Amino acid sequence: MNNKKKSRIILKILNKTYPKVPIPLKYKNTFTLLISVLLSAQCTDVNVNNVTKNIYPRYNKPKHFVNLGRKKIERLIKRIGIFRVKAKSIFYLSKTLVEKYNGKVPRTYEELEQLPGVGHKTASVVMSQGFGFPAFPVDTHIHRLAQRWGLTNGKNVVQTEKDLKEIFPKKYWNKLHLQIIWYGREYCKARDCFGITCKICKSCYPNRIKPIKTKKA
Repeated sequence: MNNKKKSRIILKILNKTYPKVPIPLKYKNTFTLLISVLLSAQCTDVNVNNVTKNIYPRYNKPKHFVNLGRKKIERLIKRIGIFRVKAKSIFYLSKTLVEKYNGKVPRTYEELEQLPGVGHKTASVVMSQGFGFPAFPVDTHIHRLAQRWGLTNGKNVVQTEKDLKEIFPKKYWNKLHLQIIWYGREYCKARDCFGITCKICKSCYPNRIKPIKTKKA
């Protein structure tokens, strides 16, 4: 089965399963979306939401975090993994936004990726969910599923993103990356489906018997 046929099957299953797809991270504005995505590295969305629900009602602008300073930011996010590194990024990111962008989050990949602690995946999420720009953020989970579904043989998320963008029409990207995340959490789990039990895996690979091994990004 070629990728064109697989993409049609995948879109049909995902649109039926998630006609409306919720955004996993809770945020108040584009700036807090940026902060939440940064915090979510090596951390679950649930944990990020539990921490930020007590932060964003009071602190939701770059100037707020600049005024707090690194140590106070650390105390606010200490329940999140590698919180000291993330607190440093949040402080300097906020300082850059205040000094260079008048407190506004920039609307280009180039400017976003120059901010402290912001990589391509974080920038892609902000461009997609914050500004509605067609983007296909790929994290390690989407990378795993794309391999399992035979959509890429890329060894990293950069190659996987390129391959997925070639397979799926641009108009689906923003919704699709969220649908894949939810589907992976609920139906095609790393230690449950193994590429042989969920509806997408069975539809794309009806004759697959052995569990599929995926390479980490």
